[in-house]
Order: sequence, then C-alpha cells, then structure tokens
Amino acid sequence: MGWREAYKKILAENASQIAGIGTSQAFFKEDYLEAVEGIKKKLVQQSEPNKLTFVGEHVRGQFKPKMDELACFFGGTLGLGFYNSLPESHLELGQELVHTCYQMYAQMPTFLAPEISYFNLLPGVKEDIIVKPMDKHNLLRPESLESMFYMYRITGDKYYQEWAWKIFQAFEKHTKVKNGGYTSIGDVKNPDNVKSRDKMESFFLGETLKYLFLIFGDDSSVLSLDKYVFNTEAHPLPIRTATGSDLL
Repeated sequence: MGWREAYKKILAENASQIAGIGTSQAFFKEDYLEAVEGIKKKLVQQSEPNKLTFVGEHVRGQFKPKMDELACFFGGTLGLGFYNSLPESHLELGQELVHTCYQMYAQMPTFLAPEISYFNLLPGVKEDIIVKPMDKHNLLRPESLESMFYMYRITGDKYYQEWAWKIFQAFEKHTKVKNGGYTSIGDVKNPDNVKSRDKMESFFLGETLKYLFLIFGDDSSVLSLDKYVFNTEAHPLPIRTATGSDLL
C-alpha cells in the first residue's frame, strides 16, 4: 500500500477507534472527510462502456485512468465510514468501487486481478478494463477481499460472500502449491501458464486468508465492527470509549 492510500485508511481507522472520546480528536474525522471529498472531485470517474466506477490517479497535473488492486481497500473504508454515521453517499460510492474491484477479478481468464488495471474512457471500445504486459501479475493481495468483508458485515448482502468464494476458488486453482503454501503468479491472462513465481508474501496469511475466513462466517459478533477496528495490516484493535476504556 502506498503512503497516500495508507494515510487515508489510517485517518478512517483513527476516527473509528476514538469515536467516543470527544472533540479533541475530531480533526481525524475532518481530515478524512476532506480527503474523501477531494477524491470524489478529482479522482473518481466511470469507464466505458459499462460505467465501472474507479479511483484514478493525478500524475504531474494529468489524470490517469489507472487503479491498483491496492486501492481496492477504499470501498470498504467508505463503508466503514457510513457504519460510523457518515453520509449514505459514502456507502453508495463504496459499493460501486467494490463492484469494480470484483470485475477486475471476474474479467480475467484466471479470475484473478492484475496488479494494476487501466480503465477505458473512450466510447466505442468493447472492454472497460485494460491490462498492460508489465502489470498482469497477481501477488495474492487482500484489499478487494477486505472491502468485501466490510460490505458483507455492513449490508448483509450475500453476493459479497459469493464473490469472495469465487476469488478463493481461483487462488486454489491457480496459486496453490502441491507441497504446501501458495505462490504469486506472473500472468493472470493466461490460465494455461500463469508463470508461478515461487514466492508467497506474508500478507497472504496475515490479511488475505483472514478476511476470507471472516467473510464466510455469519457470526458478526466475532471481531465485531462495534468493538474492533482493523489496521492496515488487518490487526484488530479495540475501540475506545469516551472514558478511555475498551469496548470488550
């Protein structure tokens, strides 16, 4: 996760964790709301022809219709903000972004997302998502599944579980190693030769599988969003009350 993405997520986490403390920490919420409004104004666009909502980048004053899988945390973060009394428009945008992130998986022949997706903005082109040769690898990242977990907990919509299950099945089919573990792959567009890299990042165990485990559980009291907030590495931290005690 880049520092800009981490900063936005940390603002939301801090705003949630100290929600009951009082006005002395209100700047976390204010900074987060300001960041969200800036993103909506400057970075959110829709692709052609299917109007997939995505968050692009500004590079040297120019907009780039480029979205990393890393950025897929943002849909869940918006949902978490709504869960903590922010406007419903945050949830709606978050749901659109999570749907786009799912499409980044579903539109690949392996059902695994590339590291980076570009989005078509020109009418008349058949495909919304463009994958460049240097970006077609998959590192077993957790961000899309993290957002699906939040959205399932917040809305109860079962299709988030269904999406996560399809992604898990793709991990099982294309990344599982026979003698143990899972591996990153070099080509999500070629199911016949995914180019296994013989490398498993630690976040696959610490984050990706954790969110998969949680999304398939229907007991919302397990690491409840009313009592815990997950940091950028998926570690659950207790939410503090106005008196400084933990809601446990």
